[in-house]
Amino acid sequence: MANSNILEKPYLKWLTLFITSGTLLCCALPILLVTLGFGALVASLNFNLPGLFFLAEHKIWTLTLAAFILLILAGVIWRPNQHCPAEADLAALCKKSKQLNKKIFWLSAMIWFIGFFTSYLLLPMRNLLDL
Repeated sequence: MANSNILEKPYLKWLTLFITSGTLLCCALPILLVTLGFGALVASLNFNLPGLFFLAEHKIWTLTLAAFILLILAGVIWRPNQHCPAEADLAALCKKSKQLNKKIFWLSAMIWFIGFFTSYLLLPMRNLLDL
């Protein structure tokens, strides 16, 4: 029963969104800026924001942690035997909350996939297609 209370905390979905956004900062944003010709800006950001360089240096851990938290959130959202209250007001609030959780999950998953794609798939694809 204690595990159920931990999984019901509202901060889990926001934590997931925050951590997956870190994958954009470490992986997708620098590649996009360099591609657009803003390499000096990336160098300046890495110098002035040491956390950004740390995330980029440890991107495998960043992406793995984000994927693990996404899996936990997916388990919370789609676990079986979830019931909304019978009272009309509470049932409407429960359904609205579930839809918000799903939207945040899919946004987080999309952010994670963009970070993963730019970190590990973009360069091999460019090399394969000779771009």
